[in-house]
Amino acid sequence: MPLRLAVLLVLLGIVAAEDPYRFFNWNITYGTIYPLGIAQQGILINGQFPGPEIYSVTNDNIIVNVFNSLDQPFLIHWNGIQNRRNSYEDGVYGTTCPIPPGGNFTYILQMKDQIGSFFYFPSLGFHKAAGAFGAIKILSRPLIPVPFDNPTDDFSVLIGDWYTSNHTDLKAVLDKGNKLPFPDGILINGRGPNVTSFTIQQGKTYRFRICNVGLQNSLNFRIQGHKMKVVEVEGTHTVQVSYSSLDIHVGQCMSVLLTADQQPQDYYIVVSSRFTTPVLSTTGFLRYAGSNRPASGPLPGGPTIEVDWSLNQARSIRTNLTASGPRPNPQGSYHYGMINTTRTYRLSSSAGQVANKQRYALNSVSFIPADTPLKVADYFKIDGVFRVVSDSPTGGGIYLDTSVLGADYRAFVEIVFESTEDIVQSYHLSGYSFFVVGMDGGKWTSDSRAQYNLRDAVSRCTVQVYPMSWTAIYVALDNVGMWNLRSEFWARQYLGQQTYLRVYTTSTSLRDEYPIPKNALLCGKASGRRTRPL
Repeated sequence: MPLRLAVLLVLLGIVAAEDPYRFFNWNITYGTIYPLGIAQQGILINGQFPGPEIYSVTNDNIIVNVFNSLDQPFLIHWNGIQNRRNSYEDGVYGTTCPIPPGGNFTYILQMKDQIGSFFYFPSLGFHKAAGAFGAIKILSRPLIPVPFDNPTDDFSVLIGDWYTSNHTDLKAVLDKGNKLPFPDGILINGRGPNVTSFTIQQGKTYRFRICNVGLQNSLNFRIQGHKMKVVEVEGTHTVQVSYSSLDIHVGQCMSVLLTADQQPQDYYIVVSSRFTTPVLSTTGFLRYAGSNRPASGPLPGGPTIEVDWSLNQARSIRTNLTASGPRPNPQGSYHYGMINTTRTYRLSSSAGQVANKQRYALNSVSFIPADTPLKVADYFKIDGVFRVVSDSPTGGGIYLDTSVLGADYRAFVEIVFESTEDIVQSYHLSGYSFFVVGMDGGKWTSDSRAQYNLRDAVSRCTVQVYPMSWTAIYVALDNVGMWNLRSEFWARQYLGQQTYLRVYTTSTSLRDEYPIPKNALLCGKASGRRTRPL
């Protein structure tokens, strides 16, 4: 199998021969899991829940051969992996035809110019509520300096809210036009309360890569008696600040360093929901090696509904300007604040009814998938699959459409996410890392730019928007493709709160965009066509 895949890569001609390859064969199956003590149907990868971790180094070529043994079509999305010049591999329905039951597809990814902490998950329907998610680590190349000493160990911590209902039942609730009930609990690495533990040694320092892989709720993470020093957020080395607890919004990841500087015993790890009534919580353990003393004392308290607390913490997380990123040059050498933006997109979320069914929207447009992935339709020049819509709020009622935002390759743009709703949301933009230049309460106006951070704003791929608030980002559109821009509140995404950013160029040069993969699956109006000759 590895030899056959290697030959395929040579034919594709889309990866650099000098960069290492890492091969994965994944079989996607159903299986019974008990994350909250109740039997339910999970989606497993090679029999595992959560799925296997992807360990890689900057510029590695990651080859994942996925066999779909489910009775439904299936796709995996690589949250935060930019898939430079190659949105066909993004693994969402707007770019990639699903893997049919009994079929397989080989994803060809390159961790091009990336470092950091990310994750993957199934993107179709409500599969995300059944599993098939896992951690992605991208380490710096050996000669690239990292702004902290090598930790003794490097732990992945996947946290998220969870339902005990089957994913098909949850999807049916939404398809009938109803809202989902409140989640049943919170998981740490796929396990419920008092199961997950991490063993450390006195005096050593450890890295914890924490990702919120849940379905809707922001979570607060804390460890009894220990400070956590934030060092990396979704591929950006940050100014190193220590916190007692951290808000991690749905879809987000961050790395912290923890030093084992307390008396040897067990300590509670607590994860609790933010901005909810009631408050969900779960516990795990930090165990000092060689100690038999159990965790004791009250659980460490954390914030519950305080928005200002979370907003101030978010503003305190900034880019380390002198640290190297995936390349040896300092992260601060890109002076984003000195570049004039060429366009402003204002995206306002809304909720409402369409034909007596619950829907969610951006600028009044509630997205509906087409029968053909938008990127595939673009490649074959198939008309009538999607429509370019307004980049500003229209003020009208919600309507259904397959919406796309037009964008020019190499433009430098501003995107403002606006919320008039009383919930916390988070948004993800595939294919990019963007600068979070501002966030505040109230209505955004052009005067809001006066408070932008134009020097050391953190660069990431998923950002939160607080209730009745706005968040502004700057993006350099240097990655041609069709890129999903979505709410990470998964029910809202499923019911229309998403769109695609079509970053377009007339160039056909491989320097700008790779052609459709030779092994691409074709569906909808593209069925029966050929990808390209060998």
